[in-house]
Amino acid sequence: MGKQVWRPGNMLYPLPAVMVSAADKAGNANILTVAWTGTICTNPAMLYISVRPERYSYHMIKETGEFVVNLTTEKLAYATDWCGVKSGKDVDKWKEMKLTKGKSEKLSYAPIIQESPVNIECQVTEVKELGSHHMFLAEVKAVQVDEKYMKKNGKFDLNATGLLAYSHGEYLSLGKELGGFGWSVKKKR
Repeated sequence: MGKQVWRPGNMLYPLPAVMVSAADKAGNANILTVAWTGTICTNPAMLYISVRPERYSYHMIKETGEFVVNLTTEKLAYATDWCGVKSGKDVDKWKEMKLTKGKSEKLSYAPIIQESPVNIECQVTEVKELGSHHMFLAEVKAVQVDEKYMKKNGKFDLNATGLLAYSHGEYLSLGKELGGFGWSVKKKR
């Protein structure tokens, strides 16, 4: 069996499935589902999202320079997909999906999604116009986490939240541990 060559635009790898919340200066808020996202720096903490300029939330992010990455879970899978195929121009996603706007700790406009176990508040530092998507590079200004996932030792148990991934058009639940960091080189006993 050989390998088949696909064009570079075909997505073949898993990505996080997140809902991004944003608002404009007039107070209009929206949610968009984003798969093109990830960490880009530890110090300062930075991440990126890539958004098509024609998306309803694009102008909100450009106008205010802020957004919130809300991690999604199995419980939020339906809302995650629904918010990715409906436009905020036509429908109030907050109302239709029964999601609750929460106050950001450090941002002025973008709300958090209360039902998300992790809300990452971001301030845009640069926009790269790359083609079909524009990449928003952003510094993390605050992170809110759901207390029910905090262990007694103060560590956040992210894996207990039921996180989602998106791979080639399908949502997948994460959770099966294969090993911890460095397990491949640890001494065998």
